[in-house]
Amino acid sequence: MAGSRKPPPPPPPPPSSSPSPSRSPGVSLQPSSPRKNPSKSTKMFRRVRSVFRSFPIITPAACKFPVSLHNHHDNHHIPGGTRMTGTLFGYRKTRINLAIQENPRCLPVLLLELSMPTGKLLQEMGLGLVRIAMECEKRSGKTKLVDEPIWTMYCNGRKMGYGVKREPTDDDLYVMQLLHAISMGAGVLPTAGDNNTSDNATAVTATAPSTDGELTYMRAHFERVIGSKDSETYYMMNPDGSSGPELSIFFVRV
Repeated sequence: MAGSRKPPPPPPPPPSSSPSPSRSPGVSLQPSSPRKNPSKSTKMFRRVRSVFRSFPIITPAACKFPVSLHNHHDNHHIPGGTRMTGTLFGYRKTRINLAIQENPRCLPVLLLELSMPTGKLLQEMGLGLVRIAMECEKRSGKTKLVDEPIWTMYCNGRKMGYGVKREPTDDDLYVMQLLHAISMGAGVLPTAGDNNTSDNATAVTATAPSTDGELTYMRAHFERVIGSKDSETYYMMNPDGSSGPELSIFFVRV
């Protein structure tokens, strides 16, 4: 018909409101905040520190760590460091997992599955000082250090297999959610199928007996110190007056 006009095209559909694939039903953990670029003075400090922090693990087979690092495991803030939350968890006879969070209520920024059994690492920590070195080869491109997919793992100078970066599963998020109210502590957790499972993390006690069939965890504050784009270290911080296990985790590209 003359003079008729075509109807306007329909508006585009609204964006989907479905949850992110990294979320799981019942999980209230929030994404980590975007990281700011460090200042020039902070970068210079990190470069100087990297001479002392990174050099001992360039050849981790020797694993000759300086004794002075032992004194950094108190509750004092390390200059140039960023406080993070680190959680080691897993069943005693299975591989242990390492989750790094900005704080206990955030989604993990790094999740590694280590080839070392949970019980073995807990045994090492019970003996005293533990140094874990994660080493990978430099590749072309601009991959961030924490985004490297696979690492060779050394524990106190002994090669212990590999560490693999992976995305959190529903089971991992269940653990993080259950511990969201805990900043530091150790003990056992109920599994997702237990009748006594509760979202109240305060119900999990550090005095619960640990057996081979239980999910064991250890959570603490870590200081993250970036030496360069190819090296960073996580130092476990013990509360004031405590003499608990001491742990440092080194990441380096060589």
